Amino acid sequence: MSYFGLEGKVALVTGASSGLGAHFAETLAGQGCVVAIAARRADRLAALAAAIAKKGGTAIPIALDVTDRAAVAEGLARIEEEAGPVEILVNNAGMAGRHPFLTAPEEETAAVVAVNQTAVWDVAQLVAQRLVHHAKAGSIINIASITGLRAVGGAASYAMTKAAVAHLTRLQALELSRHGIRVNAIAPGYFLTELTEDFLQSDAGTALAKRIPMRRIGKAEELDGVLLLLASGRSSFMTGAVIPVDGGHLLSSL
Repeated sequence: MSYFGLEGKVALVTGASSGLGAHFAETLAGQGCVVAIAARRADRLAALAAAIAKKGGTAIPIALDVTDRAAVAEGLARIEEEAGPVEILVNNAGMAGRHPFLTAPEEETAAVVAVNQTAVWDVAQLVAQRLVHHAKAGSIINIASITGLRAVGGAASYAMTKAAVAHLTRLQALELSRHGIRVNAIAPGYFLTELTEDFLQSDAGTALAKRIPMRRIGKAEELDGVLLLLASGRSSFMTGAVIPVDGGHLLSSL
């Protein structure tokens, strides 16, 4: 635990009610962070907070919609009141788009942009503003995707927004460095979560796994090392990096 030096740090994980977000929250809590867990599903958050507490950790459930900027601001004020300013942000909330460009419904595209792009901007901006106000250093970790780093057909709005997250990470890193705030991104490949399970368990998903150089889908715990590295002072000279964790998928042909 002491290697990463995260004991007592205040972290916020968005999209924490399931999947990678819930796993990120448990991982940070296991390293001694006070973890605020944010998502829309209050029942899921309560169950996760109880599970973290059972393991000796501390979690603060915050039921909110990340597309509601005012609600995010209120949530950050509550976290600050209970534990202090958020020092580590895992900007994880995301939504899948399931259509190619030509047939993507307008409503779906707007929703994907709101969650994956606008909310990532808003949450990071609000956290950074509070850190600057308190003259505190911090680490923002955006969750991008390898679909934002290469052209992959079939989920155009999702890939577009994840490409935006990757570039936003670099812009944030450039502007926030002077304030002691580092910004990096993790770009996962294919991991089995609620968001991906339907596809990955289909024939197309099975065929895709065979094209990954490691010939398999990722396990959530295989993101722990890069998460803790970026959250901690062990990466104190890293900012603006977008790190793929994909079993070599970006190296393969389409």
